[in-house]
Amino acid sequence: MTATEETRPIANIDELVDHFRRAAKPKSSLRVGVEHEKIGVLADGCVPDFDRIEALLLEMAKGGWSDVREAGRLIALGSKKCGTMTLEPGGQIEHSGAPWPTAGEAIADNDKHLDQLNPLAEKAGITFLAIGFRPFGTLDDVPWMPKGRYRVMRAYLGARDTHGHEMMKRTATVQANLDFTDEADAMDKLRVSLSLSSLVTALFAASPIVDGKITDFQSYRARAWLNTDPDRCGLLPFAFAKQASFRDYVEWALDVPMFFIYRSGEYRSLDQVTFRQFLHNGLGDERATRADWELHLTTLFPEARLKKVVELRQADAGSRAMVRALPALWAGVLYDADARRAAWSLVQKATFDERLALSQSVPVRGLKALLGRRSIGPLCSELVQICKAGFGRLGGDVALLAPLENIVREGRTQADVIRETFVAAAGDPQKFTTALRL
Repeated sequence: MTATEETRPIANIDELVDHFRRAAKPKSSLRVGVEHEKIGVLADGCVPDFDRIEALLLEMAKGGWSDVREAGRLIALGSKKCGTMTLEPGGQIEHSGAPWPTAGEAIADNDKHLDQLNPLAEKAGITFLAIGFRPFGTLDDVPWMPKGRYRVMRAYLGARDTHGHEMMKRTATVQANLDFTDEADAMDKLRVSLSLSSLVTALFAASPIVDGKITDFQSYRARAWLNTDPDRCGLLPFAFAKQASFRDYVEWALDVPMFFIYRSGEYRSLDQVTFRQFLHNGLGDERATRADWELHLTTLFPEARLKKVVELRQADAGSRAMVRALPALWAGVLYDADARRAAWSLVQKATFDERLALSQSVPVRGLKALLGRRSIGPLCSELVQICKAGFGRLGGDVALLAPLENIVREGRTQADVIRETFVAAAGDPQKFTTALRL
């Protein structure tokens, strides 16, 4: 999209639908991307302040990354070959890798990033953890990072629900991004991934420690997202309809209140203005543009979402082995037609109310949660085998899925291991962080 196209006012809703249609790719050009957030701690478990994190990013920049600054402060790094590194609200660092032809290449790219980052982090006194929620300190102990976007989100979400700030400051996830060939393919991928959402959350659960204490949660990260903002988070009822379309997604997105618009280098907060209202009425002299639409799409947080790719957002960040397993799982399920049909057959009969009830219980119960009257543990086991078969047919290394096979065979998740590690360390932050080093 050219600069002129980005800033030209949108004429009608059809242009918003076309935004997704133009992102379709031929089957031979489908790619896999990985986004990986990481929580860093000091030796005593405390949160690194911005100055220390900025210094770490500056060291990373020497490896060929370009600076991205806001008000003179370093907030991100960019690289044509390696994607981007961004600073999340509570100091988490996210690597958004470039899209690759195979899941294996995307995984190798993220591994390369970690191999570059960790030695520099160690010199800076920072340890990145294989975990989905910051384990030590309270919410108030975590400083806000100096980004204009987060300033607006902080105010908005702080007034919406109980865990918006928890989500922003203390959670970490690993995400896979997959392409689509046309509208039907995109909506089928969205439907299947939303249907499998809670199963994936259970498989990747890795956040049982909160405020330096063991909790009953398998995924406190998922709990935080559940209570962030009902307007823009969770499951999408329309996506389960057989004839769901890009327009359905657009119509939903149009009625979600906007966080902000970006003008002259600043994020301007709005007051409960939906994109539909902005599109039809404008805001003073401002009119909705394609750049505004793309920005708005980044502020929608369902368990799976559409942008120019399908983004799968259900998993806690965890160990390297589990980070590698996530894109392998989704490529195996969604890029292989037989696997996708088989995975859908596991959950297709569930009602929306049953799916919703599962999403609310899985943060605590994990693999023991129920979909209707059926435990999802056996469903997760079947899903892993379906994924393994699909990934194998794609030519992928099925050994990447071994950690998931171990979890469904033993019924023992990362969260269970993390609890045991915390007990063995007697809650000592230094021992715990050493054992959970990413």
